[in-house]
Amino acid sequence: MRTPPPDFLKGVYHRLLWLVIDMPNMSPNKVPMPEQEPSVRARNFNEVTLGYTYEMAQEEAQRCLHCKNMPCVSGCPVGVRIPEFIAHIVSGSIDKAYDVITSTNGLPAVCGRVCPQENQCEGKCVRGLKGQPVGIGRLERFTADYMMKNPSDNHPLSPKNGHKVAVVGGGPSGLTCAGDLARLGYNVTIFEAFHTAGGVLMYGIPEFRLPKDIVQKEINSLKQLGVEIMTNMVIGKVLSVDELMDMGFEAVFIGSGAGLPRFMGIEGEALVGVCSANEYLTRINLMKGYLPDYDTPVIKSKAVAVVGGGNVAMDAARSALRMGAEKVYIVYRRSEDEMPARREEVNHAKDEGVTFLNLNNPVKIIGDENGRVCSMQCIRMELGEPDSSGRRSPVEIKGSEYLLDVDTVIMAIGTSPNPLIRTSTNGLLANKKGCLVVNEDMLTSREGIYAGGDTVTGAATVILAMGAGKTAAKSIDEYITKH
Repeated sequence: MRTPPPDFLKGVYHRLLWLVIDMPNMSPNKVPMPEQEPSVRARNFNEVTLGYTYEMAQEEAQRCLHCKNMPCVSGCPVGVRIPEFIAHIVSGSIDKAYDVITSTNGLPAVCGRVCPQENQCEGKCVRGLKGQPVGIGRLERFTADYMMKNPSDNHPLSPKNGHKVAVVGGGPSGLTCAGDLARLGYNVTIFEAFHTAGGVLMYGIPEFRLPKDIVQKEINSLKQLGVEIMTNMVIGKVLSVDELMDMGFEAVFIGSGAGLPRFMGIEGEALVGVCSANEYLTRINLMKGYLPDYDTPVIKSKAVAVVGGGNVAMDAARSALRMGAEKVYIVYRRSEDEMPARREEVNHAKDEGVTFLNLNNPVKIIGDENGRVCSMQCIRMELGEPDSSGRRSPVEIKGSEYLLDVDTVIMAIGTSPNPLIRTSTNGLLANKKGCLVVNEDMLTSREGIYAGGDTVTGAATVILAMGAGKTAAKSIDEYITKH
């Protein structure tokens, strides 16, 4: 029988054993994600990417090098302990992987689908230096989906501490703040303006990227923590923030998003057939306009121009294809390299048949005798000197105007916060863009009133909004504890 190694050599022994038995998968590429064929998916609203199988997840998880300094964690706005949950996938303990993720991230199935991992956790992955980074988002999605199909009941509720907190808005920041506070024992009530919670997860991101039943399951898990959700509550109309404070809520978190669309201010924007991406996507997603048994009014188009180059523009363009449009154009004033949209979304749109008109900009929308859109006048652009954001500014090429034959124009050039809450609440400071001003603790200019997400930053990513919700929950807990 072999003699066990001395205690001082055990660490070395186990490390060598790991190298022999559990050698990492050194493939330079991620395990491919199964997905629908482009020609098929372009005409249905089923999810495009199909997710990893158990075997695929194991293979991809073995690509993780388990770096000591864990650079991937520093790239995650909610601080998921990434190598730790990946190690549990390798060992087959998916429930433990899920527990690690949800200890800091209450919406893992959502984040695994829509987070820009390439600019965050995966962007800092060491494997990305000589190949593709570990598919962290894909592994997070696998873990969440697996546990939805194989739920565990080993999550006892925290005892209530007797304190009440109100959350305005049931989007990513509000849901995260509510979940974190509920886990600390607070009685939390979410006041949601729409008839269902979820915010942009429900009304903005299409079914083919983020199925609504996935979002609802994540919301249901918060309800199981004791979070109460009151819908059809337009704060600023039904109740004011001040009235919430008078109702016994010791703190209020405002996470009402940035749902007010922007337009270009060009001639023809009032024509029939022009709408914001927010309205278009809300009618399709939240009001189920893509289903034949719903009578939600949605523009039926043959040729669509979507103005903008972000993720919302990609969502609108790909939705228009699925709603039956024969031609869909992305009209963007900068080059493709400057597009803020995720590269995966751009590639999916191209594969599905969307035409990209980069370095082009609308100058006028033209209508027919019935006041409907019949074409859009565009001008070609070239890139000049960098602007304040570091991107090269687009400059018009004189004499390059042309007409683009379209019957629908969808504006996807950004959104800003609705002024209803700040104008109905005494003493709330906002900047010139209408975003609420907060400090590093997410505290507004009013004691006990916190804010985060798009209502503070303007339109941004889901995960950044969630990070703000986590920060606010921690600050609210400290505030109430001290008082």
